Amino acid sequence: MSHRVFVALDTPEIARAEAVAAAVKGKVGGIKIGKEFFTACGPQGAQKVCAAAGLPLFLDLKFHDIPNTVASAIRSSLALKPFIVNVHAAGGPAMLKGAAEAAKEAGENRPLVIGVTVLTSLGDEDMKDIGVSASAAEQVVRLARLTQDCGLDGVVCSAKEIVAIRGACGPDFKLVVPGIRPSWASADDQRRVLTPKEALDLGADYLVIGRPITGAADPGEAAARIAEEIAG
Repeated sequence: MSHRVFVALDTPEIARAEAVAAAVKGKVGGIKIGKEFFTACGPQGAQKVCAAAGLPLFLDLKFHDIPNTVASAIRSSLALKPFIVNVHAAGGPAMLKGAAEAAKEAGENRPLVIGVTVLTSLGDEDMKDIGVSASAAEQVVRLARLTQDCGLDGVVCSAKEIVAIRGACGPDFKLVVPGIRPSWASADDQRRVLTPKEALDLGADYLVIGRPITGAADPGEAAARIAEEIAG
């Protein structure tokens, strides 16, 4: 088992999400529910899958709005008792601080609040297209520093930015790393990827892995194979 791996349940079907969650239980550390599932099935669907899985939840809704709206959304999410919630770091200081304060209302069971820096599907050319003169790596570090200054627990980042963020934000800043592909899996649409073991060796705290597990004929076997790769 690798308790640092969260499986991305990117499906609009509750039955499919429950089946994958059941298959990986005991082999991974948690599940990630994102916009595809949440839009189709809502909080009731998320509660059903979480109850069946008995695994920690990363609620990956990437809130990005005016500060009051994001703070209210974080408060609403607390009913699901997530382990991690996230917001777009580009929302700015007031929004980030509001999210961090809202999460504290859960007390000792508050979720980690993580900032989304630069999506792993974006490269340097994409940054130019959206009007950012910095490289993707430079923008990631800039936004990581901002989230830390605003009281968040860490960021979502590409594995290839781990070293730079560690240098900028220190060892206690949590790094959640998607875009992970085992050596035997396709990169799909992710551009900045490493294997699970490479990412953890560099200092990632948590990994998010989707299609290599959920798209496998046997998700449980794929999760076990990833755990073996990490251990080996």
